[in-house]
Amino acid sequence: MSTIIPFISIFLLHVVMAVSDTIPQCLSLHSDPSHPISAVTYFPNNSSYPPTLNANIRNLRFSSPTTPKPSFIVAPNHVSHIQASIICCKKFGLEMRIRSGGHDYDGLSYVAKAPFAILDMSMLRSVKVNVQDQNVWVDSGSTIGELYYGIAEKSKILGFPAGVCHTVGVGGHFSGGGYGNMMRRFGISVDHILDALIVDAEGRVLDRKGMGEDLFWAIRGGGGASFGVIVSWKIKLVAVPKVVTVFRIEKTLEQGAGDIVHQWQYVANKIHDGLFIRVVLSPVTRMGKKTIRAKFNALFLGDAQELVHVMNESFPQLGLVGEQCIPMSWIDSVLFWDNFPVGTSAKALLERHGTPEKFLKKKSDYVQKPISKADLEGIWKKMMELEKPVLTFNPYGGKMSEISEKETPFPHRGGNLYKIQYSVIWKEKGEDVANRYLHSIRSLYDYMSPYVSSSPRSSYLNYRDVDIGVNGPGNGTYAEASVWGKKYFKTNFDRLVKIKSKVDPSNFFRYEQSIPSLASAHTIVSE
Repeated sequence: MSTIIPFISIFLLHVVMAVSDTIPQCLSLHSDPSHPISAVTYFPNNSSYPPTLNANIRNLRFSSPTTPKPSFIVAPNHVSHIQASIICCKKFGLEMRIRSGGHDYDGLSYVAKAPFAILDMSMLRSVKVNVQDQNVWVDSGSTIGELYYGIAEKSKILGFPAGVCHTVGVGGHFSGGGYGNMMRRFGISVDHILDALIVDAEGRVLDRKGMGEDLFWAIRGGGGASFGVIVSWKIKLVAVPKVVTVFRIEKTLEQGAGDIVHQWQYVANKIHDGLFIRVVLSPVTRMGKKTIRAKFNALFLGDAQELVHVMNESFPQLGLVGEQCIPMSWIDSVLFWDNFPVGTSAKALLERHGTPEKFLKKKSDYVQKPISKADLEGIWKKMMELEKPVLTFNPYGGKMSEISEKETPFPHRGGNLYKIQYSVIWKEKGEDVANRYLHSIRSLYDYMSPYVSSSPRSSYLNYRDVDIGVNGPGNGTYAEASVWGKKYFKTNFDRLVKIKSKVDPSNFFRYEQSIPSLASAHTIVSE
């Protein structure tokens, strides 16, 4: 018996070594020799593996020693590296996680329970601006900051409607919708996508014509990682004024914040479509007393004089005066909204790691009827009791009410007054600490249930939230996926399932909240 055990151990070691040897061989065999994939492939025994893995982990909850780690990482700088990764992951039974910026809040782009590999897109970051045609080809691994900077370098009167955090990766942001502070005038990012290049489950590189209109529809808000690897996007730019205006005003409950927020609900979605007023609500302590601070952040696509006129006419409760208005270029407003000091160089948008990473959890909701003053007071009380969670109210209306919810998979259009983001952030380590903070945000989310959308209680795909449901291991069923899928996509979910079943029938591209692949449309109807 004693001689058999070492023999078995040696045999298993040889098997493991054989597998680890053949993955590099497989990758090299299926990629372009003029762009060696070995130079951008990292195995656990490679000294560059830990920094490559950790470079785009934005949530420290998913970077502990016990967090599952990938079998290997490929950071492609050539499309053949993507093709090879798909072929070899299939061959060796590995799931693939596709990561552009790593901002997905629940870490689904770089963590898996099953054996997996990571395709880290951050080396594919070309931004090609065509001012004459007012469009851009931008790679999925670019950040929003790099995109904005590239546009501003070429034009002072062109911009793009996308998010406010400059380190978010374009790939995930666009494929989930792309929400930002110009949406009331222009809609969201996916409303301005003209074309895309995708590598499908067979390793084929397809543009809009090659993939067909169904798949092109699906990746504009349905989550690209369910359907393939999106290499790059062609987007249509929008005209922005040479001068825009911003302001930031803070009020506590003692300064009338409760009444102002209540009134904001009736105004923010109907006001001038060039004005976006976000409200960030935080529990704070002032002079030893707990209160709520409301921070009103605004972008106006016009000058200060017109902004003051609009506010005096439609929202005098906030008390805006000319001295609080800051005129600037559109690119400077991007920096302002990302909390850079006024006067910061636009080059700051090229920094991919602006702030230290933290532990965090986010959730989302949509509000379709104003919340009463009495109910808002109950919410303030709950927030002060919980101490940590923050609420951000993002207004709707304008262009968002004019676009059909069927136009793209992103269905949250007309009928919404505003969207809520729930946020809790902490720095302390430890499972007990994490559970305490997670409990606090979940408690606030539960408390808010009477005041938000229902049937379904909707959520925003780019604020990934596994609390609302996940697929089981292996191939998720329609029944389990529809639990979370209809919250993100409403009635568009079924169309996404049909498209997925056609373009990736074997369900290679799968994760905890991926669109499931079913045998036929009949199965969907019967279930």
